[in-house]
Amino acid sequence: MWKKGWRWAVIGALSLLALSGCSSSDTKNIENVNVNELVLAVGGEPEEGFDPTTGWGHYGSPLFQSTLLKRDKHLNIVNDLATDYDISEDGKVWTVQLRKDVKFSDGKPLTAEDVKFTFDTAAKNASVIDLTNLKEVKVINDYTVTFTLKEPQSTFLYTLVTLGIVPKHAYGKDYAEHPIGSGPYKLVQWDKGQQVIVEANPEYYGKKPYFKKITFLFLNEDAAFAAAKAKEVDVAYIPSAFSKQKVPGMRLEAIKTVDNRGIMFPFVPSGDKTKDGYPIGNDVTADIAIRKAINVAIDRKALVEGVLEGYGTPAYTAVDGLPWWNEQTVFQDGDIEEAKKILSDAGWKDRDGDGIVEKGSLKAEFTLLYPSGDVTRQSLALAVADMVKPIGIKIHVEGKSWDDIKKLMHSNAVLFGFGSHDPTEMFNLYSSSYQGVDYYNPGFYSNPVVDKWFDKALKAKTEKEALEYWKKAQWDGKTGLSALGDAPYAWLVNIDHLYLVNERLDIGEQPIHPHGHGWPITSNIEEWKWMEQKK
Repeated sequence: MWKKGWRWAVIGALSLLALSGCSSSDTKNIENVNVNELVLAVGGEPEEGFDPTTGWGHYGSPLFQSTLLKRDKHLNIVNDLATDYDISEDGKVWTVQLRKDVKFSDGKPLTAEDVKFTFDTAAKNASVIDLTNLKEVKVINDYTVTFTLKEPQSTFLYTLVTLGIVPKHAYGKDYAEHPIGSGPYKLVQWDKGQQVIVEANPEYYGKKPYFKKITFLFLNEDAAFAAAKAKEVDVAYIPSAFSKQKVPGMRLEAIKTVDNRGIMFPFVPSGDKTKDGYPIGNDVTADIAIRKAINVAIDRKALVEGVLEGYGTPAYTAVDGLPWWNEQTVFQDGDIEEAKKILSDAGWKDRDGDGIVEKGSLKAEFTLLYPSGDVTRQSLALAVADMVKPIGIKIHVEGKSWDDIKKLMHSNAVLFGFGSHDPTEMFNLYSSSYQGVDYYNPGFYSNPVVDKWFDKALKAKTEKEALEYWKKAQWDGKTGLSALGDAPYAWLVNIDHLYLVNERLDIGEQPIHPHGHGWPITSNIEEWKWMEQKK
C-alpha cells in the first residue's frame, strides 16, 4: 500500500486533506483492502528500537517477543512462556517452569538459557527495567530457571510480565533494529522515521494471528486523521479534538486507560542545584497550601468535558482504578471557597489588590511547562491556569521541548503523563530514592512515612500482601503521597485512547490501556479479525 520514495509526499498531502476535508468518493474504497493485511497508525516510533532489555514493551506488548507471564483482558496475570512458577518461603527464590514447544522466529528453540541471558542482559543495561535486586539467574535444566533476589520483592512479578525474552544465539549490537523473538509477529522491514512492516511469525506457539502482514506508519496526529479519512489506514490513533468528526467507513473506539495527565510541583524550596548545574526547588510550590489549594480548586469533570470532549475520567492519583489504588484519595474538587480558605489559613493574602495572593514578599505565581506540540497538554495547562485565577494564583503556561524541560523540571511545575500496570511506577514517582532520577521524581518529593510503606510493599512476599501497603503510601489516615497528604502532584485526567477503526475490523475486547508509549492496542493482536470475510 505504501511505497518508499513517494510516501512523504502522500503524507504531506494527507495533512492538507485533514484541514480541507475530502470526499470519500475520491479516496480508496474499503473493499480494495487486502484481506490479510492491515495498515495502522497507532503510535510513535520507538526511538531506541525493539530491544526489551532496554525498555521495548515496557508499556503494552513487545509484539516481537514473548514474556514469561502476561495480562489477560481483565488485567489478570496468566502464563505465557511459563507453565507454572512458585516462590520460596522466604520470598527470595522464584522458580519458573517453561513451555517446551516454543521456537524463535528463526526456528531455534527457546530455553532457560535464553531466559537467563535476557535477564542478565537487562540487569547489565540498567535501563527502565530495575533489576538491581536480582542476585542471580540460574538454569536448572532446559525448561526450568530460578531467579534469586537479594531481598523479597513483590514487584518482581511485573518484570516477568513485561520483559520480552531475547535469543542468546542471535543477540548482538544491532538487535534493537533487527529483533528476533517468539512473539506473534516478526519484523521484516523498518524504514526509520516512516514505517515498520511485520509479518506473522510461523513459529508462534499461541493462537495464530488472522492478519499475515501489518504495516505501522509513524504519522503525527493530523496526518493519521487524514490517512483515516483517505481510507489509507485501518486504525488511526487520534486526539479528542478530532473525535466529533465522522469518518465514513470508520468507527470511533474510546478505550479506558490509566494514561493520566497531572501537574508535578517542585516540592522543595529553591537554592540547590543538580550535579549538572540545573536549579532545584521553587519557593511557591514548596508551600503545601499552594499545592493543596490548586488540587481543590481544579474542576476535573470540567477538564474532561471541555478539553477531552468527554473522552476521559477525572484523575486523583496516578493509579486510579487499579488494584493498588486507595479509593479514599477521591475528594471534592472544583471548590473555590475551600481553596481560598486553605490559602488564607496559611497566610496567603492579596494585600496589594492585584488579584494574586502573596505571603510576605513572595507572590503566588509560577511557571507550568508542557511539551510543545502536545495540544492536549497545552489545553489542560491553560484550563488549569484559568481555574486557579479566582483563588489568587497565577500560572504562566509555557511550551518547551523535552530537552529544555529536562533542564527546567526541578524548579518549575511540569504537566507530565504516566500510567502503568505496574505499581513500581508509583514507587519511582514518589520514592525519596528517585529524587532527581530521570523524569520520575524531578520535584524531589520525600516523605519518610511514605518511604516506609513503599519498603513494606516491595518486601512483601506476594502481590496480594503488598496491596495494602501501596494503598497506605497514598493515604494512611495521617499522611501520604496523594492530595489528601503532601500533594506533590495535582492529577487531572485519565485520557481515553481514541482510535478510528475500519468499521469491519474487530479489535477484540481491549484491556484498560497503560500510558501511550509503545502500541498498547496491539496487546491482543492475535484476536483481531474482519467481522465478515471479504470476497
